[in-house]
Amino acid sequence: MGAVPNTQEMLQAQSKKHPPGLYLLFFTELWERFSYYGMRAILVLYLTTALVSGGLGFKESVAMSIYGFFTGAVYFTPIVGGYLSDRFLGRRLAITIGGVTMAIGNFILFAIHTKLGLYAGLLLLIIGNGFFKPNISTLVGELYGPNDKRRDGAFTIFYMGINTGAFLAPLVCGFLAEDYFKTTIDGVVHYGFKYGFLAASIGMVIGQLLFNVFGNRYLGEIGKAPVGKSATHTAEKAPLTKKEKQRIAVILILACFIVFFWAGFEQAGSSLTLYTDKFVDKTIGSWTVPTSWFQSLNPFFIVVLAPVLSSLWLKLANSKRGDLPIPTKMALGMILLGLGFAVLLPAVLQTGSDEHHITTKANVFFIVFTYFLHTLGELCLSPVGLSMVSRIAPVRLASLMMGVWLAGTAVANILAGQLAAFTESLGYLEIFSLIGAVTIGLGFVLLLLSKKLVQMME
Repeated sequence: MGAVPNTQEMLQAQSKKHPPGLYLLFFTELWERFSYYGMRAILVLYLTTALVSGGLGFKESVAMSIYGFFTGAVYFTPIVGGYLSDRFLGRRLAITIGGVTMAIGNFILFAIHTKLGLYAGLLLLIIGNGFFKPNISTLVGELYGPNDKRRDGAFTIFYMGINTGAFLAPLVCGFLAEDYFKTTIDGVVHYGFKYGFLAASIGMVIGQLLFNVFGNRYLGEIGKAPVGKSATHTAEKAPLTKKEKQRIAVILILACFIVFFWAGFEQAGSSLTLYTDKFVDKTIGSWTVPTSWFQSLNPFFIVVLAPVLSSLWLKLANSKRGDLPIPTKMALGMILLGLGFAVLLPAVLQTGSDEHHITTKANVFFIVFTYFLHTLGELCLSPVGLSMVSRIAPVRLASLMMGVWLAGTAVANILAGQLAAFTESLGYLEIFSLIGAVTIGLGFVLLLLSKKLVQMME
């Protein structure tokens, strides 16, 4: 008969593995991101395509503004959703409410091909995301103790779920919209955008079924009770400590920096999509790659590179010098984003910004390499940022602070839409140069502030 392992040995064995609840949240988020990025991949094309061809016929500048305000609001409503879940709903119920609302929103985009249908569908997507987004990320953090070394790795794995869904979505929804359901009648091309929205709705339904069927088994009681109600009256009424205030200040300071990162990054769904559509050579033989497919490059690179960076962070954490500080990682992310835009400048100098006078189209590898650098930047900034908020935010304000963190992305998306709208008047060279220079410069500023921010976080 073998020796019975003691409690310490069992805990050490368990500490090397991630809890199964992480993988349930992984698949729930995968399908929610499939829904969101599938819709997002075709939204600008749907808005700018003529009515007779299955779109809504908006001017490019108007479409970019609508896109920017929509994606901004999607990241602003988590403040409200985070507060309501902390105080009244509980995270699990809030995720279900959000998921069902988003599924209905995408279905309206499928069923009602009018401007009214557009605004109603987008409104439901904005509201639903407010309930869903801050709570799914916070649940991941609740699976781990505050000093668990697996935490950053867990958020990187979770990020792979996000990006597996984001990778598949443009391929499926874009193929349905731009290829499979595309028809030509009397010489007029008609796209099947509505079927892309339908696929996004179905993806959301699948994610919610998984979450609710397996939630009790793999999450237990985590996220069921509102944190505000379960806390004692003393804890609720106690003022924030000096250390808690410092940590909240760090979250707010870094949120200001990420505004500029995401304002550049979110050009992927607007100005980069239209630049790729008009100025990049997408032909392979006689076949033209659907424009929306290029939005799968970023999540594809994340799925490939995330395990590498996750292993790197863990290796650094176990080394004598320790892991890179979170602000340093985020600064590197901003610099890499700026370099991605720098890569595009030779292509824009070659093609110009006037779609009616294109002498030559850019090689597709320019856009591929840009997405590669943007992905490296995102992996240095986004998953570690989520991990940081879940770790240092006061427990009773955890979902609210996650909502505040995501609100930085909200401001960024609105700014991104306005920047993209200016490409019509200023040109791609000026906008891409501006974004690249600002993000690289701010990255170096954040490097200088890193040591002080780390002291405030401890």
